[in-house]
Amino acid sequence: MTARRDGWVMAGMLIAATSAAVASFSGLRGLALLSGWPERLAVLLPVTIDAYAMTSARVWLAGLSPQRAIRFARANAIGAITASILGNAIYHAAAAGLIAISWPVVVVVGAVPAAVLGLTAHLHAVRTENGPVLDKPTPVRTDDDLLTAARAADAQHRAEHNGRPITRDALRAALRISSPKATALRRTLAAEREEAPTR
Repeated sequence: MTARRDGWVMAGMLIAATSAAVASFSGLRGLALLSGWPERLAVLLPVTIDAYAMTSARVWLAGLSPQRAIRFARANAIGAITASILGNAIYHAAAAGLIAISWPVVVVVGAVPAAVLGLTAHLHAVRTENGPVLDKPTPVRTDDDLLTAARAADAQHRAEHNGRPITRDALRAALRISSPKATALRRTLAAEREEAPTR
């Protein structure tokens, strides 16, 4: 049974998400300014962290990647959210005069773009490590291998279908081969049956 969407819940989520995004953006941009970033580049700090969080969360929650990539994405998503929370906390504490922006904060804030680039590139690498390029090649089957497999499939089909020979489509599905190849193998099997001595 599919749960019905509650309009009030969806509206509340949208308002909360918009409010959080705007507030976080403002805080992280302010932190970049306090850390010495130029005015025109300060927006890149929140954009970088938010893009990092969204990319990692997408890979994590989609669940379509290798387990190693999902675990790495989960750690990165949590790390990005933590970075956003800490960045906003430091900015507001500094704006309220509770702390001063010291050199460690400046170094860490300055390192964010390079660190995010490296982590995102690694996430992409582990996400695609089992992709088509890196998959092990499918072993090549010789004609003799296919004929042996076809004989076994035919024998099993006969045992299960009152002695009826295997069809072309059933042979194609069993061996995962093309239709022309299945037709050729079926003809070979038929020829072998005709040549076999009758009892």
